[in-house]
Amino acid sequence: MPEIWLPQEAFDLLSAELEHLKTQGRRSVSARIAAARAEGDLSENGGYHAAREEQGQMEARIVQLEAMLRDAQVGNPGDASDGIQPGFVVTITINNAAATEFLLGSREMLSVGVIADDLAVYSPQSPLGAAVLGHGIGDVVSYLAPNGREFVAKILAAHPFSV
Repeated sequence: MPEIWLPQEAFDLLSAELEHLKTQGRRSVSARIAAARAEGDLSENGGYHAAREEQGQMEARIVQLEAMLRDAQVGNPGDASDGIQPGFVVTITINNAAATEFLLGSREMLSVGVIADDLAVYSPQSPLGAAVLGHGIGDVVSYLAPNGREFVAKILAAHPFSV
C-alpha cells in the first residue's frame, strides 16, 4: 500500500470515525435491516435493499480506514533536508503559469476538516506528487498528466504542513 501521511489530528479523527462505524454504525444498520426484514417479502422491499446497500458501503469504508490507519505515517513530516516528502505544502509554477500551492498528502484530511477546502491535495502517487517527491526548492521537474500531456513544474517553496 502506498505511504499515507497524516497529522495526528487527522489520524485521531479517522480513528474515531472507524470506531463509530464498527460500533454504533453496525448496530444501527443491522437494526434497519432487521426491521425491513420483518416487513415480509424481501424481493420488493426497498427499505431492506437500501439498508443492505448502506451496510456494504459502510463495511467498505471500515476496510479502507483500517488499512489507511494501519499503514499511515503519523506526525511531523520531517524537514526539507531530504527533499519534499509527504506532509509538505509545496508552491510551484506549472509551464510558467501563476504559482499554485498544494499539500502532498492524503485527501482524507479534507474529509475530516483538518485542512481548508481551498488547499489542493495531491497524493505522492499522483503524477505531480511523484514528480516533486524527493526534490528541493529551485528544482525543475516534468511529469505526464493522465491525458499524456507533459508538464514542467518549478518548485518555488516547500515547508512541512502544520495545523
